[in-house]
Amino acid sequence: MLRRTGGIWPQRMASLFSAPEDSEVIKMKRRKRFSWKKFMGFVGFNIVFAALLAPFIVFYGPFQALKVMAVGSIALSRHPQVVRAFLSQAEIDKITHEYDALGVNTQAKIVSQQVTNGSDNGIKIQNIQGQSFRGKVMLIKNPKRIKVAVTNQVGTAGELLTHLVQQSGAVAGINAGGFNGPSWGGSGGSPEGLTVHAGKIVCNDIGNKKAEELIGINDQGKLVIDPMSADELAAHHIQEAVTFCGPTLVADGKPVVAGDGGIGIAPRTGIGQTADGTIIFVVIDGRQPTWSWGATARQLMNVFLQYHAVNAVNLDGGSSSEMVYQGKIVNHLWDIFPERYIPTAFVVMPK
Repeated sequence: MLRRTGGIWPQRMASLFSAPEDSEVIKMKRRKRFSWKKFMGFVGFNIVFAALLAPFIVFYGPFQALKVMAVGSIALSRHPQVVRAFLSQAEIDKITHEYDALGVNTQAKIVSQQVTNGSDNGIKIQNIQGQSFRGKVMLIKNPKRIKVAVTNQVGTAGELLTHLVQQSGAVAGINAGGFNGPSWGGSGGSPEGLTVHAGKIVCNDIGNKKAEELIGINDQGKLVIDPMSADELAAHHIQEAVTFCGPTLVADGKPVVAGDGGIGIAPRTGIGQTADGTIIFVVIDGRQPTWSWGATARQLMNVFLQYHAVNAVNLDGGSSSEMVYQGKIVNHLWDIFPERYIPTAFVVMPK
């Protein structure tokens, strides 16, 4: 009995008490076997696979609404070759016809109103929402407060809208005219057509030709939409102007856009004016399926008509669409990069 107690039994007891230690060692070994390299490789593979599969799901999948939205947006944008790589022209035409009907009669709804603080009661900002979009409307009572801000490196590099607003001493602003070339890494500094600030031509890349899509503000604070050459600006008393991307949305109180406008669905920026002189800035978010798809030219026009605009145009849109107030971006930008480099902006100077 003593021999058993002093021999085999203590060994068994010892093994029982040593089990937890052995278990911990096994767990630690298993943890060490986990490979972050393999895990990241697995994640990377799935991301690449999903990216390659996505176009086939969009263009050939069962989601008709998604297909119509995507084709309508891309086929009418600056990169129609993306759609043409997957669909024939006949298929594109058929889908585009369906897309044209989206939002033709869509009206935006003012879903809430934010009146700016008492330090500047000449500006109001409102939230709007349509069938497929959300956006911001800024109303500026005094049109003479509107100026054009221009990058300090015209022809070389653009500026972020927040910087343009700050550098000009303004309280608010939106992106303005179109431009040539890319807009990343500090480029985007070459405005299209004519650009005017404080009555002087800042940029002219068309020589003596007319800027067919010119939006300007004269010395009386009136928004003027009229093709002009550089020599004709003074006769119209133009103080601030940019060449916009088009189309014209409202002219002399009448809607101008036919169909959906032919520029697809995307983030949008526009400027307009009411009969009493109030300037209307509109920025519509886009390319964010869970938030806002974007708007067609007709939908943007309808927003201006709801605000009783007598004149309004579509400015540069897409990645450029942005609204800033008191140093902050007030709309939802869509890009992974927060802001785009742009050459010009319409800014609101202090009272």
